[in-house]
Amino acid sequence: MLAPGDIPAYLILGYNATRDVMQSNSRVVCDSRRGRVFQEGRIPADHPLAPMTAYQPVVAFEDGVPHARLRSAVVEGLDFNRHSLRRYIGRYANRLIDCVASRGTADLVSEYAAQLPALVLAWMYGMPEEESPALVTAVRDLTSGSERAAEGNAFVTRAMQELVRRRQAGETVSNAVGGRDFVTRLLDHEAHLSEQEVVEHLRLVFVAGYTPTVALIANTLLGILTQRQFSRDLTSGQMTLPEALNRVLWDDPPIGLLPTRWAAGDMVIGGQQIKAGDMIILGIEAANADPAARQSGPVPHNEGHLSFSTGPHECPGRDIGRAIAEAGIDILLTRLKDLELLVAEEELQWQSAWVSRRLLSLPVRFTPPRPTGVRARQPEMETATADAGAGTPAGAPGQWAVEGTSHDPRRRTGRSRLRR
Repeated sequence: MLAPGDIPAYLILGYNATRDVMQSNSRVVCDSRRGRVFQEGRIPADHPLAPMTAYQPVVAFEDGVPHARLRSAVVEGLDFNRHSLRRYIGRYANRLIDCVASRGTADLVSEYAAQLPALVLAWMYGMPEEESPALVTAVRDLTSGSERAAEGNAFVTRAMQELVRRRQAGETVSNAVGGRDFVTRLLDHEAHLSEQEVVEHLRLVFVAGYTPTVALIANTLLGILTQRQFSRDLTSGQMTLPEALNRVLWDDPPIGLLPTRWAAGDMVIGGQQIKAGDMIILGIEAANADPAARQSGPVPHNEGHLSFSTGPHECPGRDIGRAIAEAGIDILLTRLKDLELLVAEEELQWQSAWVSRRLLSLPVRFTPPRPTGVRARQPEMETATADAGAGTPAGAPGQWAVEGTSHDPRRRTGRSRLRR
């Protein structure tokens, strides 16, 4: 196949072959400096593939001992207290819902799914909330595979450099537990990361944490609103919310292609001869759909999907992404009743980037909640509200019911309604 910019690559589609490549730490490597197209200078700094494939001193592009050193800093830096994480997810989820609740309508992508992960990541980074919207726009450009990719990458990098500069200058952080935000944890880690390594990992984690989480929230909400059996399984208690997320990770993974592997030597994969230095792209969506990995039908209890990768480069922030999606969806469905898609499913708009497909909008109507007073903005009150919203067990039986308008033969509009 040809990647953007007419770069030749081998696309791996089968589940077993993709998993074997992910688990390899010798035959297939992540260091793109060993890639022939980089050695031949075919991917310059302004190339659309550069932000996602050009070597940087980060865990995603290292192998062996250097990889282990960097991964330890990232994994330990992301080890946030689960109760605190859930509390802040609830705080921001409730705040976003407050902005739309009285209207009775909302766009669950632009007004919720696209904002919640950014606010949580901003808290983890000790970053002012008002800085996250510009970062979100830059991240989307960075992963687009278009001419905007290099500019987006530069913006994100500058933002992370500024964060590091402020911490090194002694700036204190008030919105992270004990002031130990992710930036500080990387700077102080015993692995002794260089300033460049810290900046690049801040960039990597923000991009890798934001984009898939937005897609996971949006795709799950879409399934709840448009797939009758999916909603029925969830509302009847036959499937918990974590299992619903797992099903989406199988059927509609947030990242469809992973373009960061290179052949370390001549080899054969799936009967195809591959030479040293060839670029290898992993087809995660195709691998998840491979009959060799699953029986026909839903797989809510099987966590063998490859959406978070596997092996030495398994996503270190997978639990955080799932926590944001699970709590965010749980709180949304608890607070907003009678959710109904405003347009036919086939009218929904998508944007295709070369590694993924993004739902751009999910317009819904709902019954506005009965006013219970103004939600205070003080941290203590926000925390209490978040805990109250997060207290409903995720996926508990009987939380929601579905009115089957989308499957009513008299109304073929593709709409569906979700109610308490």
